[in-house]
Amino acid sequence: MIYWLEPALKPHFPDTSEALDEPAGLLAAGGQLSVDWLLLAYRKGIFPWFSEGEPILWWSPAPRTVLYPQHFHTSRSLRKLERQARYRITEDQDFDAVIAACAADRPGQRGTRINALMIDAYRRMHRAGHAHSIECRDGGELIGGLYGIAIGNVFFGESMFSLRANASKLCLKHLAECGHYELIDCQMSTAHLQSLGAIEISRETFESELARWAGPAD
Repeated sequence: MIYWLEPALKPHFPDTSEALDEPAGLLAAGGQLSVDWLLLAYRKGIFPWFSEGEPILWWSPAPRTVLYPQHFHTSRSLRKLERQARYRITEDQDFDAVIAACAADRPGQRGTRINALMIDAYRRMHRAGHAHSIECRDGGELIGGLYGIAIGNVFFGESMFSLRANASKLCLKHLAECGHYELIDCQMSTAHLQSLGAIEISRETFESELARWAGPAD
């Protein structure tokens, strides 16, 4: 049994300690994907993730995967690619193209679950100044990128893509080294993120870090 969030009410979420063990981290359903609902969710360490045809589902997984920018690991191959200066990294130059590329089907995957409702919601967040993208280009061609939500000194990463080897890693390196953030939320652990320096922390530690770097949720 999970909480139903009445969309007609002002944004509200149950305490994250109520998140289910199975499916891991599922906290609530319903609500809206408006800017005010999303800002409150992220400040509380909650994010939406749902498939087409499902109600909006809200998650607070534990442990939480994060990357402390100062611990970003630059591999030898990534350092070599950066020295070659083959690609150009930009910020917020084409948010729509980045989120569309992240949502596109990828070889060997059934889909990303970034549906039309989520795309519209994060485009609204971008127009409101809360969602940002980093792009990697080879000449005029977009070959990699990432997007997420920025609140205070926390960047909540949502998705990334690469059409060339290491293109998204260059974007994440740029994000880690830009000097704006003390914490990058990666949500769930993968071997790829671990290789870049991401670690798992408890929900309590994560929410303490949010209170420190993103400000109070209420």
